[in-house]
Amino acid sequence: MSDVVVSARGLTKEFVRDEYRVLALDGADIEIERGDFVALMGPSGSGKSTLLHLTAAMDRPTSGTITVLGHELTKLSERQIARWRNIHIGFIFQNFNLIPVLTALENVELPLKLTHLKKGERYQHAVTALGLVGLGDRMNHYPRQLSGGQEQRVAIARAIVTDPDLLLCDEPTGNLDSKSASDVLDLLSMLNTEYGKTVVMVTHDPHAAHYATKVRHLEKGKLLPEGQVPEDWKL
Repeated sequence: MSDVVVSARGLTKEFVRDEYRVLALDGADIEIERGDFVALMGPSGSGKSTLLHLTAAMDRPTSGTITVLGHELTKLSERQIARWRNIHIGFIFQNFNLIPVLTALENVELPLKLTHLKKGERYQHAVTALGLVGLGDRMNHYPRQLSGGQEQRVAIARAIVTDPDLLLCDEPTGNLDSKSASDVLDLLSMLNTEYGKTVVMVTHDPHAAHYATKVRHLEKGKLLPEGQVPEDWKL
């Protein structure tokens, strides 16, 4: 299997709002290798979340190509994309996206309901994932009974319960205090180094980016070459 997990060439995404054309991503070229922990940095509106969503096939590019885990996403049907995403992608949102009427265990188990696993197997997988993120003693708690940091760890458990190849994180610490943010970043780093997960994380926080092994900057829809930072970048 190729060591290149993500390969994008000339990736462009335009949005049309009323009569205005918004170029969210402009001709991005990127390669991400297996085992990388990549931070995509840039201010709001720079295109970093657009690039992440295209990588997860949550949106389609206007032009260009993107191949993820050997699949050229633009050639897949919506049904194929849904199945591919559930098998290969774990997505972590800034706002957790937990279902409030479900327990932590039930939230984590949700992606497994799209698999052929039996009920007992789904339960064991969910328990294992919650234990891995340090919440084995909170599995019967509802989101309202958890702190923000605990909610995000439940969301990470949900993202890893299918053992995906690629973890995509959209500002995973954006709604957390500094201690909870560090706990979440430590967990992502552990998943990368000890479990070999390839991680792509969108962030505007230099502290969060320090956990990554590679950092790429976006500016006004342009993905800057590796090693280049915006001229007005301040550490």
